[in-house]
Parts: sequence; C-alpha cells; structure tokens
Amino acid sequence: MSKFVQVFATRWGIIAVGAFIGIFAQLLQKWGNPANMGICVACFERDMAGALGLHRAAVVQYMRPEIIGFVVGSLIAAYIFKEFRARAGSAPIVRFVLGAFAMIGALVFLGCPWRAVLRLAGGDWNAIFGILGLVGGVWVGTLFLKGGYNLGRSQTTHTSVGWLLPLTMLGFLALTLVFPQIPGQDKNGVLFYSLKGPGSMHAALIISLVMGLIIGFLAQRSRFCTMGAIRDLVLFRQTHLLSGFISLVVFAFLTNLVLGQFHPGFANQPVAHTMGLWNFGGMVLAGLAFCLAGGCPGRQLFLAGEGDGDAAVFVMGMIVGAGIAHNFGLASSPKGVGPYGIPAVIIGLLVCLFIGFTMREKVA
Repeated sequence: MSKFVQVFATRWGIIAVGAFIGIFAQLLQKWGNPANMGICVACFERDMAGALGLHRAAVVQYMRPEIIGFVVGSLIAAYIFKEFRARAGSAPIVRFVLGAFAMIGALVFLGCPWRAVLRLAGGDWNAIFGILGLVGGVWVGTLFLKGGYNLGRSQTTHTSVGWLLPLTMLGFLALTLVFPQIPGQDKNGVLFYSLKGPGSMHAALIISLVMGLIIGFLAQRSRFCTMGAIRDLVLFRQTHLLSGFISLVVFAFLTNLVLGQFHPGFANQPVAHTMGLWNFGGMVLAGLAFCLAGGCPGRQLFLAGEGDGDAAVFVMGMIVGAGIAHNFGLASSPKGVGPYGIPAVIIGLLVCLFIGFTMREKVA
C-alpha cells in the first residue's frame, strides 16, 4: 500500500494521472459528451445547476455523473489512505463569492482550465486567449500571495461537515436514478433535461460515473491541479504539478489525432466563440478567483471529497454562480459574450482585487 501511495507523489505519477485524464476526456467525447469538451468542471457544474432548475437555459441542463464521481472518488481515496480530515471555517463567504465569480469568468470564456487545454488539444485556437488569461489571472493572484494574502486557517471540525458535499453529490445521483431522463421529455419529476445542445450530449451514465470515480481517486492521490501548476511555477519555480498539466495536453492531443477529433481553427468550434479579448478577460477573472481560493475547480472538488468544507463552499458558489450567469445574461454562447457578460467580468475583477488587497496579513 505504501508503494502505491508513493507512486503518485512522484513526477511520473502525476504525469500518468494527466495522461489518463487527457486520454479519457477525449474518449468520453467519442462516447457521447459534447464535442470540443470531453470534461469541463465549470460547464458540467453549470449543467447540474440547470438540471436542478437554478437556471432555465434549456440547452445546458443535465446532472453530470462525472462531477459526482470526482467528489466520491476523492472521498474513497481519502478514506483508504487515511487522509480524510473534516475541516472548515476559513472565510466561507469569501470562498462562496470567489466561486461564483470564478464560474462567471469561466462561462464568459466557456470553459474551466481543464477545458481550456482540452480545447487547445482539439485544435480550437480560441483557447489560446483563455489560457493566456488564466496564466495572467493566476500571476496577479501570486502577487497577492507574496504580499501576505491569506484566507486564514481552517479548523478541524465534526466529521459530518466533511461528509456534507459528498452526501449532496450522492443525493444528486439518487435523484438521477429516481428521475431518469425520459426520451422526448425535458423534465422528469424534479430534474430538468436538455433535449438539444450541449446538455443533451452525454456518455452513458455508468461510463461517466466510473470515469469520474477513477479520476477523483487518482487526482486525490496526486494532488493534480491546473491552477496550482501555474502558481507553483511562478512562485517557486517548481514544475511537479506542471508536468501533469503538460501531460494532459499532450495525451489529449494524441488521442484526438487517433480518433479524428483534431480540427484546427478559430471559427465554427463547438461551444466556443471568437471574441478573443473576452476569452482572455473571462479567464483572467477565473484564474484570479481560483488562485485566491487556493485551487482550480477540479481541485476544489477533490479537496471537498477529502473533507474540506471550505472547498465545498467554493463548489456551491460555482453552482450558484452558474445559475446567476444564465439567469442574468452573463454567460457566453457560440454567438459571443452574453449581453451583460462584459460588465460582470469587470465587476468580478474589482471584487477579487478588493478581496486580495483587504485580506493581507502584511502590506507588500
């Protein structure tokens, strides 16, 4: 068992995890998930918000099993390796707000960091602007970290606190089983389902769930984090997490070539738009929010699975943020940025800067 633990602490271990995610994200696309996507934490949480009726954008409503699997897979790994530790209490309202604005920024770009690099690996050159924005946002966040920014320490708490998000995800799975999608119907019981658009595109439930469980398990062991890869490179010149990030891109690209899913260009990319400035701006906001919160959206799910109540608050902020983004015309579509998406990005950046400047233990 100890050797298994050590494998994922090595560079080759995290490279293997990145390769697994890169390969199977593209296979999930082949098996039914949206084209030019495969896996997107932000988009999938947005779909879940739609399934729950938090927004009524009919094309993005589906209870994504992958997200459920990420949390539960991490929970299983944390318990097996005795790393489950319930903790919470570190500026929860700030984490919730950061989660909401992270989602808004991601939906202006149309993707989380995972999807940004998966889009690039599929030939979507619009992703270049998003990745540059992500790097820029994380870089600004590292300036705050250097200047003493700190959300404070979380405290060990009741085990039930650490279980609440995993139990919520299991509840979502139960709802999916009790109220499954009925062909031709956009609602069954309490859940909404897309009949067209990205929300209607999904692999079989069992395949998606199993892939989510495996990725959640492996990511918990390896501490895989796309935002952390950039942060560690900028702050410490460390490339351990970056090696997993690069591995994801390389293996996703190779898998796309094999499957015939590599389609280079800017125009007519699925679930994407060509407004480069706001692809960049949206991910600046998302990257800054991720950095201030301490992890990319995938990492927040994995942390929540191992008992981190603060990460769970961030996750809930993202889900609520998805509802806000679609209800108030902030989210983008293939036609371009939503009618109020640009001011939302500007407001989000101002809020993040306010948080960064006011939550420092010492003046830079």
